[in-house]
Amino acid sequence: MATYDLEEQEKIDGLKSWWEVYGTLVIIIVVTFIAGIFGTQTWKYYQKQQIDRAAELFVSLQEIEASMDPKKIGDAAHLLMESFPSSGFASRAALISARASVDANDVPNARNQLQWLLVNSEEDELKDLARLRLVGLLLDEKKYDEAMKLLESKHNESFAGLYGDLKGDILVAKGSIPEARVAYRMAMNEIGGKGTHYKIVQMKLDALIETK
Repeated sequence: MATYDLEEQEKIDGLKSWWEVYGTLVIIIVVTFIAGIFGTQTWKYYQKQQIDRAAELFVSLQEIEASMDPKKIGDAAHLLMESFPSSGFASRAALISARASVDANDVPNARNQLQWLLVNSEEDELKDLARLRLVGLLLDEKKYDEAMKLLESKHNESFAGLYGDLKGDILVAKGSIPEARVAYRMAMNEIGGKGTHYKIVQMKLDALIETK
């Protein structure tokens, strides 16, 4: 029994010695681990709160959109874009605001919204769509070189037909008919099939073929 007690005491003494050397380090590691878990949970909660708030603002924007009031729409979109610029909701708010501005003949503001999207959005497809709309505005303003430069930007393959179609429109406006024919043919190849867009481009090409 005495031997047993002695062995136990030796183990206890050993543990005490080990704790004196490593105890502080163990406490630091445990505290850091717990703090890390808490920090991660806090960050996730914060992110969720941000997403939920952005979603609420976007729903409000959609409701305001029905009013057809470009100022109210613009103000609501601005709040979302300013508060949550990196969210997908902000990029979509920019598109909604740009469309409302075009309907109100406020082209400068529409252009600003679309350019904001190009700078801030992380979604390539939304950027492709914004770029196409911006090109359309530049075409109406006869800023052909600026519009063509945008069309030369890297874009998703699914937008190739739309890009080619607009390129043809710009070339027609510039009077570059042979190049426009090439652009329309390339657009038709990208679109494929016999859908509505294909038929529209075909009509544009046919009109050019008849042009002397």
